Amino acid sequence: MFVISMFVSQIAVFATTIYLHRTATHSSLKLNRAVAWSFRFVLWLTTGMSRREWVAIHRKHHAFTDEEGDPHSPQLKGFWSVQFGNVFHYIKEARNQETIKLYSKDIKDDWWERYFFQHGLLGLMTGIIVLCYVLGIGWGLLAAGIHAVTYVFVLSSSVNGLCHYVGYKNFDNTATNIRLVAFVTAGEGLHNNHHEHRHSPKFSARRGEFDPAWLVIKLMIVLGLAKRKRIIEEIEAIKKN
Repeated sequence: MFVISMFVSQIAVFATTIYLHRTATHSSLKLNRAVAWSFRFVLWLTTGMSRREWVAIHRKHHAFTDEEGDPHSPQLKGFWSVQFGNVFHYIKEARNQETIKLYSKDIKDDWWERYFFQHGLLGLMTGIIVLCYVLGIGWGLLAAGIHAVTYVFVLSSSVNGLCHYVGYKNFDNTATNIRLVAFVTAGEGLHNNHHEHRHSPKFSARRGEFDPAWLVIKLMIVLGLAKRKRIIEEIEAIKKN
């Protein structure tokens, strides 16, 4: 049961960093349509998060990193407030329609978004029902609870909390790198590197840094399921000239 909970949390983490973060927010990748849909479906089942809200809030975080306007800076709101209450800062900012409109103009709702994926509670309930079917009602509910606590209050919050408070830096910005956090968050813990090169699909920058999601991305590129979007744009620009 515990293993299944951790597996679900890791699936959610990989879907978050590859699809929501590196693809939708920073346009680092162009995914095969079926692969993109699969990531959206996984996120709907495991997190219930709104794509537009996540993208908008993270883009605003980059626009005001650790300055007035940052939705979840531990430097401004206090370390413990973000480390254990990051989800509440997220919910508060998600209610700010100006933030959503300003920072997610390019995120268009399709049929799937309108009728399925924007209904996060339905997705979560479906995911819980699946766990209960596989494990039994009691163990399924417990597994869902462990996943929720792990994903929301440990993994996600550590990127916004710990990785803006302690750790080492390769570059001169206010974010930090923590290798252990990177290992359990599919590379997200290499946050200092990401803030320096936000449009790179690879978060590791030097020897000894491990970005698990980059291994998956490289495999998808080899299989023709993903392309590095910035490289595509640069090649097209060269052809035009």
